[in-house]
Formats: sequence, C-alpha cells, structure tokens
Amino acid sequence: MEVLQVIDDLVCTRRVPGLGAVSLRVLQSEQGVVSVASDPVGAPVGKWVLVATGTAARLAMPDPLTMTDLAICGIVDHWEPAP
Repeated sequence: MEVLQVIDDLVCTRRVPGLGAVSLRVLQSEQGVVSVASDPVGAPVGKWVLVATGTAARLAMPDPLTMTDLAICGIVDHWEPAP
C-alpha cells in the first residue's frame, strides 16, 4: 500500500466491460510519479489517499471482478509529506 495525492478526475467515455462505470482519479506520488486508480470511495481532488495494487486493488472494489490494478482504499485524514 502507498499514500498518493489525488490531482484530478479522469473521464473515460469508452471502456471495456470489466471496468464498468467506476470513477477514475489521477494520482501523484511524492516523487512526482503520475498514475490512474479506480475510486470506490469518492476521494476529492487534493486529498491524500491510501491505495492498493494488484489483486488487493480488485478486492477493494465493490465488484471484485472489476479490471483494475490500482484502487483507492481510503482517504487519509492527516498527512504531511516528508520535506
């Protein structure tokens, strides 16, 4: 698991059936690495979130058959990145 920051929403109108209508968020690590995650919790832009990868990401979704390898599992209440 990692802590990443939500920097934007991602709208994707054409999807494979396994992705369904899942909300997508653009995330950024403290090192500046950008990635996209499925978001079953509704994390707003600017928040730090806890993410899971691989099989754990699929199990974090309401439907474990959702095709994802990065999912937001929770919104962090307080996080100060290392200076």
